[in-house]
Amino acid sequence: MHFEERSAVYRTLRRIAQRLGELNIPYAIAGGMALFAHGFRRFTEDVDILVTREGLEKLHRHLEGLGYVPLFAGSKALRDADSGVRIEFLVTGEYPGDGKPKPVSFPAPDASSAEKDGIRWLSLPALIELKIASGMTNPGRLRDLADVQELIRILSLPAAFAGQLQPFVREKYGELWKSVQDPRQSP
Repeated sequence: MHFEERSAVYRTLRRIAQRLGELNIPYAIAGGMALFAHGFRRFTEDVDILVTREGLEKLHRHLEGLGYVPLFAGSKALRDADSGVRIEFLVTGEYPGDGKPKPVSFPAPDASSAEKDGIRWLSLPALIELKIASGMTNPGRLRDLADVQELIRILSLPAAFAGQLQPFVREKYGELWKSVQDPRQSP
């Protein structure tokens, strides 16, 4: 059902995107669902959404207790009360991976997304940049580097795509690109 876009995760994504739109909260779908939208069909059990700090505060004010519940007191994340699916919020200005300051931070959703079928999706360059920064700085997030390798392979991204990325991640993109060209090389 997930790959037919009929799973609980997809229903949750459509519902929360509609609610964010109704509340005029800028957002961009990120994570595994954004990978899917860009052509890498992989399973995920949650919805990751990029929002601003103000958007996060507003959505909690307007959604908590109205179909969405926080995971615990003070949690950024919510759970869809109907589907049980977890919704993680990434906040503009915070840092991917280890959470420590680095040249790559979560961008403003309006500046890094485009609408498709009524939903705002993180752009491919922003998605790749964030995934690489995450995988580079957090050993527990190596899946993010593998996701980028799959995007390179599936989309036949060129080595020159690195020019669209923040310099902090360009060299790692080049390594991942080379490993896709010759799978015997490790990133």
